[in-house]
Amino acid sequence: MKQRLVLLCCVFFFVCSLKGKAQSMHFSQYYNAPLLLNPANTGLSPDADFRLGAQHRSQWAALPAPFTTTSVYGDFQAFRNTNETNWLGLGFAFFNDNVGDGKLNLFRSEVFVAYHVQIGLSSMISAGASASANSRSVNFSKFTYPVQWDGFLFDKNLDNQEGKGLEKSGFNSVSAGLNYAFFPSEAVYIKLGVSTANLNKPTETFFKGGQNQLDFRHTANLDLLLKTADNVILNPSAYYSIQSGAREIIYGTLFSYNLMSPREQVAANQLIFGAYHRIGDAVIGVAGLQRNTMRFMFSYDYTISSLPVNAGKGTGALELSFRYEGLYGETSKGRRVYNCPRF
Repeated sequence: MKQRLVLLCCVFFFVCSLKGKAQSMHFSQYYNAPLLLNPANTGLSPDADFRLGAQHRSQWAALPAPFTTTSVYGDFQAFRNTNETNWLGLGFAFFNDNVGDGKLNLFRSEVFVAYHVQIGLSSMISAGASASANSRSVNFSKFTYPVQWDGFLFDKNLDNQEGKGLEKSGFNSVSAGLNYAFFPSEAVYIKLGVSTANLNKPTETFFKGGQNQLDFRHTANLDLLLKTADNVILNPSAYYSIQSGAREIIYGTLFSYNLMSPREQVAANQLIFGAYHRIGDAVIGVAGLQRNTMRFMFSYDYTISSLPVNAGKGTGALELSFRYEGLYGETSKGRRVYNCPRF
């Protein structure tokens, strides 16, 4: 048991020591985007039968080409009440990403499936997969071109001589992932996950006969839950993603404080605070509130990268998330299949 704990902690600190760069289609609150993080997270929730969530990110609003990303997702468990040591997870998600004056857009709809098997009393293995339909679009008429310069300014009413307006393309993608969870007691929970997107290496292009093949996107995540007191839970975690040489690494921790007395045996209200670091890019402050089965969280990225001061530093990114968890019926209440720190 101690050897496994030491091994996972070593992986955690190794991931945190790497250097990387941010990449597109990402959330700073990766822990609130479980299906995007890893398909094996589908239906993996110790205290709920289903969950619904939404997330919105607005990045670099002061730049000429700001980013906005929105997601909505849901997942649920099947057959858990009939066989509590293994069950099926099913889920769906929608993502919408926009950038720039030309409204370069990516809309993705995705379905997920995962299977979870408990091994003994202190560990679990999960395997999952997803399939997505992706639509890309860009409006070339929204850009300005050299021929539209009238000597004083760019006049969009002038013919751009490109003959292009709204262009669209699409592709399908397949992803897969694995999780290993280790829970030696009700005060400690450790989960290590790995996943790979674009397993089919789809082609994404606006040009006929284009050969822009998307490379694999590999992701690793280490998540720890540590109950340090009756009303305090620490949640350190790290995230690493790489695609075609572009890397993103985030590490940090959440701090949850239960406002209710432990003697009341309820966790209706929790305050959540946290701090993270995206290596080479930003520091991230987090605050949130857990109210019964609903969680609201807010985060802000303060840019520390080499972007010009007026364009990047201090503008950063604003991110909001919401999650609701529920049970199918009264028979599910009080179910505790595996250890997980909780109030």
